[in-house]
Amino acid sequence: MNARAILARHSKSFSLAARLLPAECRDDAAVLYAWCRRADDHVDLNASATAREKLVELRAELSSVYRGEAQLDPLLRQFQSTTQRRGIPIEYPRALLDGLAMDLGDVRLRSLAELLLYAYRVAGVVGLMMCHVLGVRGRRAYSHAAHLGMAMQLTNICRDVQEDWARRRLYLPASILASSGAGTSCEDFGKPLPASARAPLARATLELVQVSHDYYRSGDEGLRELPLRAAFAVRTAGLVYAAIGEELARRRYDVLGGRVVVPGWKKLFLVLRAACGEALSRLRAIGGLDDRAPTLP
Repeated sequence: MNARAILARHSKSFSLAARLLPAECRDDAAVLYAWCRRADDHVDLNASATAREKLVELRAELSSVYRGEAQLDPLLRQFQSTTQRRGIPIEYPRALLDGLAMDLGDVRLRSLAELLLYAYRVAGVVGLMMCHVLGVRGRRAYSHAAHLGMAMQLTNICRDVQEDWARRRLYLPASILASSGAGTSCEDFGKPLPASARAPLARATLELVQVSHDYYRSGDEGLRELPLRAAFAVRTAGLVYAAIGEELARRRYDVLGGRVVVPGWKKLFLVLRAACGEALSRLRAIGGLDDRAPTLP
């Protein structure tokens, strides 16, 4: 299966945004997604002991790719070509593997800082790699790109609380769970989440969605660093992911009520909204107006 097919199969939202990218960036964006998907599957789809072995293999593969050695795997050949042509530093995919290592075994995070580190590693660095694909340079642009990736990951975590629990993972930080009253309801991975956890988990999820809002705002701020076509595509991706949080709000953040999805008609509406938003942003820039996002960690 080629990289574009992997993207289309596993992420309708990212596939939609990728189709809006400039033609010269689409294949490289798909290759990055496919490599990240492959790495994630190697860890997620194996038992804990095997996953640890797979992670060692992934690290060895990555070193081989960056040493410029010949790759037998077609995807690794494509990934090698992309990283070389786009000048993607090894530190970014290496950080992603460090994030996947945080998924090994039972997962419980203590604090928001630990969650943000995880989000940076598994998603923020994807934004940094995309900066290279889109030809964007500069510390400020990198910061905003990482924040948008982190915002999307926080949204994923809010959407998938019940699904992650079944896989013995709880990404909602213990500090937020304690303040929401959900701590004692989330102690045993061997049991289903009790109905009594519904309201406390809703409060914890709401708090995390609110955290994600600041990161989405920072991501939006970085769009001005991108060429128009690329900014349109990235704005679309951000709006579609943020809409998951809106759907959660509509169901009062009930994470036990089944998986939240954004309907197709709404995604098409968000494409139009992204186009209008990007046009307005460019007009504001011409007029000298500024609405910079707050500085985030």
